[in-house]
Amino acid sequence: MNVDLEHALETLQKGGIILYPTDTIWGIGCDATNNRAVMKVFDIKNREDTRQMLILIDDASNIHNFVREVPDIAFNFIEAAERPLSIIFQDAKNLAPALIGHDQTIGIRVVRDEFCRELITRLGKPIVSTSANISGSPPPGSFSKIDSRIKKAVDYIVLHRQDDTRQSAPSDIIKFGEDGEIIKIR
Repeated sequence: MNVDLEHALETLQKGGIILYPTDTIWGIGCDATNNRAVMKVFDIKNREDTRQMLILIDDASNIHNFVREVPDIAFNFIEAAERPLSIIFQDAKNLAPALIGHDQTIGIRVVRDEFCRELITRLGKPIVSTSANISGSPPPGSFSKIDSRIKKAVDYIVLHRQDDTRQSAPSDIIKFGEDGEIIKIR
């Protein structure tokens, strides 16, 4: 796993795009602070850049680095979540402009997968996470279901968990309303 991790890290540091397993489904990712790399991900997915993508971070304490104000209740949800949970936050900062929604929001998930967490820690920055599919197609539940166009378009394909045939599902997504109510997106 260490050589695989080093190759993925080097690719991200050079502004490249990786295909990698997350704690949910396989994703297409890049350095979330590199706008050129983010735009390449949109191109690979054939996705309009008005549709947002999530970022993965290695520890909940780092949310403050990318969001101006974090509701205290967010940490309770992250800690209590049984399934991977992505939260949409207001007032994003310190990220590639193409990642931040027109409403200044960003979706963030504290990743549970050991490989991803180590990769993010070594990079020292969040990683973009978007499903490894062409926009409009269903997300692949395993590596074998990823479209060959995606595989050809990325700069590095992580070897870790390619043999894993368990079917995966995307994370739950919530956001907090203005009055503190919890809004389930997915």
